[in-house]
Formats: sequence, structure tokens, C-alpha cells
Amino acid sequence: MKLLIINPNISESVTALIEKEARLAAAPDTEITMLTAPMGVAYIETRFEAMIAAYAVAELAATHAAQHDAVIVAAFGDPGLEGLREALDIPVLGMTESALMSACMLGKRFSIIAISRRITAWYRDMVERNGLIDRLASIRCLDEPLRDIGSVQDDHAARLQALCEAAVSEDGADVLIIAGAPLAGLARSIKQSLPVPAVDGVSSAVNHAQSLVSLAPAAARAGSFAKPPRKDFKNLPPGLTQLLKQLP
Repeated sequence: MKLLIINPNISESVTALIEKEARLAAAPDTEITMLTAPMGVAYIETRFEAMIAAYAVAELAATHAAQHDAVIVAAFGDPGLEGLREALDIPVLGMTESALMSACMLGKRFSIIAISRRITAWYRDMVERNGLIDRLASIRCLDEPLRDIGSVQDDHAARLQALCEAAVSEDGADVLIIAGAPLAGLARSIKQSLPVPAVDGVSSAVNHAQSLVSLAPAAARAGSFAKPPRKDFKNLPPGLTQLLKQLP
């Protein structure tokens, strides 16, 4: 099984965090290809930044997906996820959707732990888009400058632990989602010190991807995720050009 994991951020340090957690979560015979967005921002906090990231993800997926069994969009917020599901015949997963599905199988209400206040509006949008807003206990976040996006876990370890504990004791969370690629792997390292289960988006996406590939679902030929219609286009990079030429 071959998984293509795309970091929609340009930060190589974040890609390293994602890859480490992905390899810990993957089955021994699962092969992982890691890619980092060649354009965009250091880390996504806003809807506009997510729009830019979605284009970068689309270009990388169009170029490399054919050699893989599933694609994972490795940013909490899943930029470009639904569009890629229309265009590709293999499963496409995102960190948000995967973490939400995992959380819902572990408890009734979940809280999300985030890296900044600005990012919380986008995260709430994602919960609503997945139809789970009534199960959201809270979104708690860091509220101080980030020195280095690749070292958030170390720089703010005590505060992140406190946010997790407050989400349980004050907000009634049954499950914690440790959100965002910069926090990849944190749930694994602190889960024994938490009073409820903690979910990581990367490991959730990897395991759900492995399950979907094993189920071997047929590609959609109808419904809202059927292939986009063929039409004229111009000035697109080679990967997207080739993908659009293959449309029925």
C-alpha cells in the first residue's frame, strides 16, 4: 500500500513532524511519500491561506497521485479535499475529517486544541461542514506569539497540556483532538497524562486511509463526487493539465 501525504504548508520542519507521526501510525508494509507545498505560507490560519494551499495541494496530487493508493491532505482544515475527491479515483483523506471521525467513535463530545486564536474560526467552519457542530464541546487555543512553527510543541508544552485539561474539566469534552500539523505526534506523547482519549489528525488519516484502501471502494460515477465535466482550460501547470485531459 502506498500513501501520498501532502503538507499544504511550506514549512519543511512541519513536514518532518507529519512524516514522523505518519510512519509511527502506518502498518509495516505501508509505503509513505511525503511532499511539501512549493508555494504558500508557513502555516495556515485563515480561509484565504487555505484557498492558496488548496491550489498547491491540487497541483502536487495531480502530478503524483497516480503512483499511490490514497492521498492525505495533511493540514487541519483539509484544503482542497472535496475537489480532489471529484478528480481522483483513489481515496482522498484530510486531517480534520479523519480526526473528527475518530473522535466520534471514542466519545460523544469533543474539544479541539489549536495553535492560535485566529485559526479557530476556520476550524469551527470545518466542524460545521462535517455536520458535527452539536458535538463540539469547545475549541481552546494558544494565545501568544509562535517563535518557530516547527517547535510549537516544545515551546508551549505546559500551556498545551493545561488547555487539554481545561477542555475536559470545564467544557465537558469526552475526547480531545490535538489539531494542526505543527502538533502532529503530540497526542501520542501526552495521551497517558490526559483523563480522556486524545486524537491526532495525522495518525487518524493514515489509519483511515489504510482501511479505505483495503475496502477497495469503486470510484464515483454519479452523485456530487462524479468526475468534473470536460471543458476548455489554459495556463495550468503540467500535472493539472494532464489530469484535466484525462477527464471523461
